[in-house]
Amino acid sequence: MPVARRPGHARVPSAARADRPGGGPVSDTPSTPSNPEPADAVGVPEQPEDAVPVPRRAEEGPRPHPDWAYPAGASKPEPLLADLRAEPPAAIRTGTLGAALATGLLSMMLLGDGLAINLLIVAVPAALAAYFAAEQAGRRPRPWTLAWAIGGLALLVVPALRDAGWPSFLAIVSAVALGSLALHGCRTWLGVLLGPLGLLDGVLSGIRWGWRGVRGRASGTRSGPVLRAAAVTAVLLLVFGALFAGADAAFAGLLGDLMPDASVADGPWRVLLFVVGVIGALAAAHTAASPVRWDRLTVGPGRARGRVEWALPLIVLNVLFAVFNVVQLAVLFGGYDAVLDTTDLSYSEYARQGFWQLLLATLLTLAVIVLALRWAPRGGPGDRTLVRAVLGTLCALTLVVVASAVRRMDMYVDAYGLTRLRVSVVAVELWLGVIIVLIIAAGVWGARWLPRAVAASAAVGVLAFGLLSPDALIAERNVQRYQDTGKFDLDYARGLSADAAPAADGLPEPLRSCALEGIADGLGAERGPWYATSLGESRARDIIAERPPTAANPMSCGQTRQEVAYR
Repeated sequence: MPVARRPGHARVPSAARADRPGGGPVSDTPSTPSNPEPADAVGVPEQPEDAVPVPRRAEEGPRPHPDWAYPAGASKPEPLLADLRAEPPAAIRTGTLGAALATGLLSMMLLGDGLAINLLIVAVPAALAAYFAAEQAGRRPRPWTLAWAIGGLALLVVPALRDAGWPSFLAIVSAVALGSLALHGCRTWLGVLLGPLGLLDGVLSGIRWGWRGVRGRASGTRSGPVLRAAAVTAVLLLVFGALFAGADAAFAGLLGDLMPDASVADGPWRVLLFVVGVIGALAAAHTAASPVRWDRLTVGPGRARGRVEWALPLIVLNVLFAVFNVVQLAVLFGGYDAVLDTTDLSYSEYARQGFWQLLLATLLTLAVIVLALRWAPRGGPGDRTLVRAVLGTLCALTLVVVASAVRRMDMYVDAYGLTRLRVSVVAVELWLGVIIVLIIAAGVWGARWLPRAVAASAAVGVLAFGLLSPDALIAERNVQRYQDTGKFDLDYARGLSADAAPAADGLPEPLRSCALEGIADGLGAERGPWYATSLGESRARDIIAERPPTAANPMSCGQTRQEVAYR
């Protein structure tokens, strides 16, 4: 009959139990606390839907920590993350091993030439490996798990569409973060923030887990010879195929139709990509089968303050915000004449002067809200009403500050054009505004969903940022500014990615050729393979091939640059 035990502890044999000092046999029935604590009690961490119940450390009583406190034979404390770990996973299944191997092979063949649709192709078998491992461990996908997984894969579409590296980098990092949420099933603030660390924890564990599975199957009477023969065959094909491809150009061309690369020089790099792909897939699978339960980490509420001590500073801050917002509504949104009548600054100087201060003010307001909630009075319904009224007013006034900051940047862009920094900080300011709206909603309907909603809003923002193609947006806005004012920053346009080529193609000559020459230099002469070529790069190459940049006009690009800059 099974014996109740804590996850991670070995079973005690029956004979050893009978000889335990001071007692008879251990009961086979799990013990139940006499006064069980309700699931929604304050201070009890919220468990994931698929979590395995584990006794809390507080119920086990305190343990001494110094080494001298442990006499010979006494038990010592468990590792730091012992209470956060689930049961070790069972032996790895064949489907998980096959998916990890497929991830490594696709990484070796596709990722060496750049990042585009190949990253999404490699991520699919890695996701399948995690799914097979979670299914074997009895973890069923929940709606949030599916949302995180689908969102992570959707973010990997951005590198396939956009040539610019900076939105693609944000999309890849966000995809990894969403993948960690899908694997761990976290729902608290600490769980959402610490989730990616669980992937690092699963690297070494995943390697050992996968190696034990390979050894177990290799020693089997049926699958062992087949696996060994397949491994030897793959090694022989790779080594001799690469050598023959390097020796004969015709054979290399034939082999190039079957394999993405057949050069000996790239061999070590390809092997490294294979190893990284396999290890990454095994880490994801091990995390899915035995995740770290970050939601069991809790931070207790701060000491509740009295109403006057808590509310007075916030009410004064609200009054300051209200006065500032009244001035903004009267001056900033009044237009150019209002700015000239009120200040000695020009329209663009006034806009530039205050944007960064307002962005910092928005960030500090979020910090004030977090600290205010930690030390808020919690005496009863009256205190809750006070907290909602004061913080709700502060959030509403902060939204006006966000709108003022965005309006200032719009004024500045009208005067000086759009850049990557300017479009990025506006995107951040808008996202901070979304967070404030979510905080207001949490004050009305409860904050249980707030951590995951904030994470989802960040992912949606990064996805929208990539799909909108910021480099193309910058080029379109600056071309429109040139048509309105005759001013154009040619040096900046030449440094944009291939995503800006369609907008630059609409410029008149010789400005068009000067702008496209810089983009063409960044692309290079050789077109990459289909799986490593983004849609933005493909469109730019088609535009340049159809109407190549030419210096037909005797005016040089340097003279053109000066002319459009000082009109």
